[in-house]
Amino acid sequence: MSAPVQRSWRPFAGLLVPVLVLLVLLVVGLSRHDQSQVVSEALARGETPSAPAISMPAFSGPPLSLTALRGHAVVLNFWASWCIPCRAEAPQLESVWREFRPKGLVVVGVDTQDLMTPARTFLTQYRLTFPTVRDPDGAVARRFGATGVPETFFISADGRILGKFPGEQEDPAVWRAAASALLDGRAPQQ
Repeated sequence: MSAPVQRSWRPFAGLLVPVLVLLVLLVVGLSRHDQSQVVSEALARGETPSAPAISMPAFSGPPLSLTALRGHAVVLNFWASWCIPCRAEAPQLESVWREFRPKGLVVVGVDTQDLMTPARTFLTQYRLTFPTVRDPDGAVARRFGATGVPETFFISADGRILGKFPGEQEDPAVWRAAASALLDGRAPQQ
């Protein structure tokens, strides 16, 4: 009789490690996708989820933290210099900022998935004076569940997301009504 052959585990480890790494990456990717859907799904159910506690690098000055803006109603607009509808919407946001800022409204522009030089040109071209931050890799947009640009979220003074405009909005009357509703603690209507 022959002796049993001992098999080494090492060849299997070479196959097992990449498979485990792929599984971990898949689980992480799925959980991030689920996180990005939380805000949209909650709004669709009529809920008002908390805005993510995030800090974003500003174009100039220190980073801007949403938590530091508590006590103010916030219009958070995701945009990019390459976005044609963002060009039409930018003057509306500036107008809302200038009109409602004395009442405590803060407009924050989030330049997402964009290059610095074209973004700065956009800010200058449209004479935007409201606080603007950078989201170069789209991570902040994903945390909010943004599906594209432009997309605007309305955050109450206590940090709850009351609603959003999922795309371009050019009508000044709609922007003014949305700002008034937000300052009153109500969800804006589109």
